[in-house]
Amino acid sequence: MTRVAYWKPFVPPEWIAAHGLEPYWQPPAPPATSPDGNLARGACPYAQATVAAAHAGLDAAAIVLTTTCDQMRHAAALVEQAGGLPVFLMHVPATWHAPAVRQLYRDELQRLGGFLVRLGGTAPDRQTLLQVMRRYEEARRQVLSGREGLGASAFAERLGQLRGNAERFNGRAAAIPAPSEPKKQAGSGDGIPLALLGGPVAEKDSALFEAVEAHGGRIVLDATEGGERTLPAPFDPHRMEVDPLDALVESYFGGIPDVFRRPNTLLYDWLERMLRVRSVRGILLCRYLGCDLWHAEWPTLREWSPVPLLDFETTQIDRGADQRMLGRLEAFCETLSCLQ
Repeated sequence: MTRVAYWKPFVPPEWIAAHGLEPYWQPPAPPATSPDGNLARGACPYAQATVAAAHAGLDAAAIVLTTTCDQMRHAAALVEQAGGLPVFLMHVPATWHAPAVRQLYRDELQRLGGFLVRLGGTAPDRQTLLQVMRRYEEARRQVLSGREGLGASAFAERLGQLRGNAERFNGRAAAIPAPSEPKKQAGSGDGIPLALLGGPVAEKDSALFEAVEAHGGRIVLDATEGGERTLPAPFDPHRMEVDPLDALVESYFGGIPDVFRRPNTLLYDWLERMLRVRSVRGILLCRYLGCDLWHAEWPTLREWSPVPLLDFETTQIDRGADQRMLGRLEAFCETLSCLQ
């Protein structure tokens, strides 16, 4: 099956799968070597890794990126300029509360559909899209219901699987591949409950989760770009029956809170609710050097946050190896333990 790589949550994998292609959620790992010349110029570490992945023989027929940040726009331009792997840049409006911008997002999905057809896919009929959407929603329900039985790294891996190949999700829990990390045993839920907030994390970057646990913390809320925060809202049953594509638009464009959205009240409403539900006692904000969105949001978050907040700014995609960050994490957890 033809693979279409993507690692931005506003690209619905249901839409790719309904076209008969394989959605391939593969956030870039740290490149073996830094991109040379123009590939490294003016890009944040994650954008550099994106470009490096596209030029290192990514196992896909094409890559889909979005306009949710300037760095991804820049990365898409660099990939396209160098040739090779086809890239589709999907425009996602920052504003979200007007019917016109919702229609623009729907038009972009249809434009993406034309791109998928040119890759060898088939435009889906109503029933095909409906069936694919139901499989994905059932898989999300299963994974979310089992969250408490998994460690943070294993749960992050499951969330990544949710965004991949629809064929592995057939309504049975056993159909979802088991994560590499075993389930946590009863009584292993010790540690200060923390939320991990911010942009993307590297592929299978479990070092960050392990570092938090090693220093007395416990990630109970993954609010990064690949975490729970960017899962779509549940599909509206009535919308699904009337117009499945409309239900898809509503759940993704209308339901995902993100820092780039204007106004970004969805982000704060979601955070306020989830911090309370998960009894979070501290927030770790992880962002890359050059990420203007999260850098600009930091002062507002610090003033708004009902719990202590620690800001990590890193110059490398493999954040688990950042010794300066680990030292600050240890001090943060020690401070929170003293506040008990």
